[in-house]
Amino acid sequence: MRKIEDIFIEMNGIPNRPGYVKLHRSGELKKRGEILWEMLKDCMLCPRKCRVERLSGETGFCKATAKLKVASFSPHFGEERSLVGVGGSGTIFLSHCNLGCVFCQNWDISHHGAGTDCKIEDLAAMMLQLQEQGCQNINVVTPTHFSPHVILALDQAASRGLRLPLVYNTSGWERTRILKLLDGVVDIYLADFKYMDAQHAAAYSNDALDYPEVTCSALLEMNRQVGVALPERNGVICRGLMIRHLVMPNNVSGSIEAMRWIAEYLPVETYVNIMIQYRPAYRAHLFPEIDGYVSRDAYLEVVTEARTLGLTNLDVE
Repeated sequence: MRKIEDIFIEMNGIPNRPGYVKLHRSGELKKRGEILWEMLKDCMLCPRKCRVERLSGETGFCKATAKLKVASFSPHFGEERSLVGVGGSGTIFLSHCNLGCVFCQNWDISHHGAGTDCKIEDLAAMMLQLQEQGCQNINVVTPTHFSPHVILALDQAASRGLRLPLVYNTSGWERTRILKLLDGVVDIYLADFKYMDAQHAAAYSNDALDYPEVTCSALLEMNRQVGVALPERNGVICRGLMIRHLVMPNNVSGSIEAMRWIAEYLPVETYVNIMIQYRPAYRAHLFPEIDGYVSRDAYLEVVTEARTLGLTNLDVE
């Protein structure tokens, strides 16, 4: 007799059980979450390595303690089409951020920490509710500083029947040591690739001078874990690396260089969303070089270069 979860997976166009299900059944998923939780005592979850004791209420750059904070959760239809499908992406916006970009469009959540304090079991319940609502995946946004909470909640939700792919929606600025603890847990890495120039990263993302180097290493590790993101027969992606690159004014993002790096170091089938949605938000008005919009010609130059380089899995305007 077929299990209910197998029928659910088939109906939702999900070809295989997410990897975290197997890890949950073996006890490994909870173990990984506990390892990450221990790191809160001397927090080095992100490249800033603040080394604060978050369990006792200390805060570092991201301003998050060990108490989980969630801004919102709902089916989201504004993500990539291959993540939205029919039921939407089950998006959970986590409060605070470890990068702190001056042009952030969600500054009230990321910089000011808008949101509600939650328990891990509350986060697990959110995941299950999104599955019940027919979402295609569970999409945790800015998860780095709350990665222990996400993994422990995932373990609880898996014990109660969660079977949706997990999307790790990140700035791309991730320590490979932490990513290795997510191997087999994350199904889809949805990663930004913001800058190719260290000075620009430092200027617009709060002294993240090592952003290009760290993110390039992170993308390589993500690709090793989940491989190329290709849609299933229903057009929905269930596994793989998805890169977002936002073209910025005055070539601040180093778009041509970013496309060349992807073409050289990742498979040519790598999914790349070349985005033109930049707008000067939050404190961008304080920086004249990014206080404007991207021209259509500048955007098309990046798209043309990507195609010339042989990148075949492009999501473009």
